[in-house]
Amino acid sequence: PNFDASLSRNFVTDIPEIDGPCEFNGCKDPIGWDDSGHGTHVAGTVAAAANGFGVSGVAPNVTLVEVRGGQDSGFLFLKPVADALTYSGDAGLDVVNMSFYVDPWLYNCIGGAPEDSPEDAAFQQLVLDTMNAAMDYAHGKGVTLVGSLGNNHEDLSNPRHDFSSPDYPLNTAHERTINDATCFDMPVEGQHVIGVSALGPSEKKADYSNYSSGGAAKGEIEVAAPGGWFRDGFGTPTFRTVQNEILSTYPVNALQADGFVDKNGRITRDGLANGVMKVCPSKKSAYTDCGYYAWLQGTSMASPHATGVAALAVSAWGAGTTADDFGLAPDTVRSIVLNSAREHACPEPPLQTYTDEGRSTEFNALCTGTEEFNAFYGNGIVDAYAAVTTGAAG
Repeated sequence: PNFDASLSRNFVTDIPEIDGPCEFNGCKDPIGWDDSGHGTHVAGTVAAAANGFGVSGVAPNVTLVEVRGGQDSGFLFLKPVADALTYSGDAGLDVVNMSFYVDPWLYNCIGGAPEDSPEDAAFQQLVLDTMNAAMDYAHGKGVTLVGSLGNNHEDLSNPRHDFSSPDYPLNTAHERTINDATCFDMPVEGQHVIGVSALGPSEKKADYSNYSSGGAAKGEIEVAAPGGWFRDGFGTPTFRTVQNEILSTYPVNALQADGFVDKNGRITRDGLANGVMKVCPSKKSAYTDCGYYAWLQGTSMASPHATGVAALAVSAWGAGTTADDFGLAPDTVRSIVLNSAREHACPEPPLQTYTDEGRSTEFNALCTGTEEFNAFYGNGIVDAYAAVTTGAAG
């Protein structure tokens, strides 16, 4: 009920090479159609309605708008993303969630990485210039930007070599030396973005989550939020259970494609094993009227928790003298989200290891900083109640 289809836009055209056969004329999915499931899951975390049906989002009484820049296959390319951001500003949206990085480069480097061609370097500069311009435009139009920190289990202030880029065209990736001073993960390291790391239920940094030892001035991590962590709870019955992840809305067509729901809308054995849930208005409801829910983990799941808090901040503190001037400046929203976050010190000892959970030593992460600001939690864990009660006072 919170979804506004009329204001929504899809800026993506399906590419059969990566997205599979086109389902609709012109290879253009209609508004509300999601083949990947990622966007629907994120949207539910932000603002699924608290209506006694299924799950509730963090901000369950705000309007959801689909501003799609992602392919069915999960790629997010420059033009659709930039178009989505500028449209968000023109449409008067208050908050935009960005649970992605812009393909094909994990890091876009000024002058390229040493191993890149001049053409690669020029492409990366185009990404940097276009994304920063688009985010600056949206910010100037009143849009608060929230982004996921990434799932590469690395310190963004001390990045490893990149072996995954470019990821498109397919099979063209090569090893790249990444210089932190000149290379940027976009959009989270771009202008005006609130960067979010991911925590498990124990409030430990999830093994996959990126972090940042660069300090507050670096602008890579601002806050932490629940992102789910399948391997949390080592030594307890909850270890390696889907209930450690984030439950949210999911499109039935994507579940059917994964084999988790059959053609008649029934959850399959594999679906049950993966925790898929279904709620229907009545026993006689057609399955297309039912809600489906799935568990996922990632900084993609953490970012919408922070986005929901930002939306609550606008709702609580953005009232104007008339309905037309409702809203809140993005820098004010940022201050509220950061200042209301619950401070969390580094673990003791500060080297967080994940070998018990079955991870290699590459996943080990050193937390630096103070309780007020550190590499794992930034300014702290987002706190919805504090954001709407204390505001910028923290």
